[in-house]
Amino acid sequence: MRDLLKKFWTLLKGTVNCFSENKVLKLSAALSYYTIFSLPPLLMMIIGFCGIFYGQDAVEGQVVQLLKGFVGIDAAMGIQGALATVSLRQDTFFATMIGAASLLLGATAVFGEIQDSINSIWRLKTHPEKGIIKLLLTRLVSFAMIVVLGFLLLVSLLFNTVFDLFMERLSSRFDGFVVEALFYVNYVIIYIVITLLFAIVFKVLPDARIKWKQIRAGAMVTGVLFMLGKYGISFYLSQNSSVTAYGAAGSVIVLLLWVYYSSIILYFGAAFTQTLAVYNGERIEPNRYAVFVAMQEVEIGDNIKAEQKSTHASV
Repeated sequence: MRDLLKKFWTLLKGTVNCFSENKVLKLSAALSYYTIFSLPPLLMMIIGFCGIFYGQDAVEGQVVQLLKGFVGIDAAMGIQGALATVSLRQDTFFATMIGAASLLLGATAVFGEIQDSINSIWRLKTHPEKGIIKLLLTRLVSFAMIVVLGFLLLVSLLFNTVFDLFMERLSSRFDGFVVEALFYVNYVIIYIVITLLFAIVFKVLPDARIKWKQIRAGAMVTGVLFMLGKYGISFYLSQNSSVTAYGAAGSVIVLLLWVYYSSIILYFGAAFTQTLAVYNGERIEPNRYAVFVAMQEVEIGDNIKAEQKSTHASV
């Protein structure tokens, strides 16, 4: 038990140091900015993908209901209004292609920002000679992430439909204890899906060669913190009315707050993954499109003295 607590303290201290050194709060603020502009086109693409199998109106309604549980009714309604304004023009083929390209770039921008930030936390950098190839690959991977998100959402919608029907049957035959226990099972499944999503982000987006066992613990910790933050923000919004002082902009403030916290949790998980790898005597290696960046602190005063000494010696 003592060794376990010592390991926990070492990992926590290393994670906090990595968190602070990489200025994660600033990275999270930048991701929040990108997310605000990328969220409507991102959701539109995901809804369009799921709508092929489930019906677009039904998927949009389910997404809005899901967002209400995270950011509240006002912010969810604001996002729904933004989705209504994001549409492709059908005047000409050229206009439609321009609109589709803009939609794709907007939806994938947030994943590019996540990639750059996690690369920075893991001390990775794109290889200078492969900049254009890496840019195209980043957009391709980002689009793949949209497909993954759409697939997870589709599975979630199908599960919720089956689960609701199952709960109706059970409610009429069993007491409240059994029904309440199944609700907790539902929360566990939600946690598993969220943890899987974070694991995919850590595995796919960064320019790293990393094994699933290296990101497993980080994804689990990130999933726990995300679930705690979800209910913490919901409780804060229910107890604090200061957001309403912003009037119509209050929904945007709530959305920013939720995205900002989620970004902090995501990058905290990346810092924890990096710290755990170092603790286990490993290192997150770059892939063929990136290089490892070594950080070294140098005293400027000593460099100036060394240069002056070298100059005097040459004279």
